Amino acid sequence: MDRLIQLLPVMWEATIETLVVASGALVLGGIGGLVLGMALYATRAGSLFPNRVVFGVLNVVVNTFRPIPFIILLLALQPIARGIGVPGTGVPFAIFAITIASLFAISRIVEQNLLTVRPGIIEAARAAGASRSRILFRLIPREALGPLVLGYTFVVVALVDMTAIAGAVSAGGLGEFAINYGSKQFNPWVTWSAVLVIVIIVQAVQFVGNTLARRVLRR
Repeated sequence: MDRLIQLLPVMWEATIETLVVASGALVLGGIGGLVLGMALYATRAGSLFPNRVVFGVLNVVVNTFRPIPFIILLLALQPIARGIGVPGTGVPFAIFAITIASLFAISRIVEQNLLTVRPGIIEAARAAGASRSRILFRLIPREALGPLVLGYTFVVVALVDMTAIAGAVSAGGLGEFAINYGSKQFNPWVTWSAVLVIVIIVQAVQFVGNTLARRVLRR
């Protein structure tokens, strides 16, 4: 317990690193996943811009990368990261790796949530003279906003989990803190304190996401 008290400043720094990594990956992966997800939705058969070739390629790419276990993807991305000037450890690498991993998962979540928009709404908009681009970029995201908020809330929780796993390759955050000062030094107080902080972060994110989703759905 005394050791844990001594490590509180280190744990605080690790918590900040976890939040920075999760936030950075959410912004980069969230934007990329949104674009990719909308492309999947728009080009699928019967959608606004059906294109079998484009959809097929995007679908194969997403299905190839999405099932890869994150710990394996971390190891595979290290030489690639170094090749483009990103260190193979630390916060920059964690943001890079988690962004890549989350990009494909987010794209599928976006696609599935956009598919919840009722076809009748789209048909009514087309009958009123709305262009396909206007429907895709304005109407459909607005109609699917509630499910999208919940989907991105789930993503943020997953990103926090990924930051902990990234600690296995010295990528900073609470995961590395728990491994170096808890597991390797056989100190369960440190390990469980890191777990508690992660649980608090996840609960806070889930509460905010659920609250925003309720407000959107009431409109």
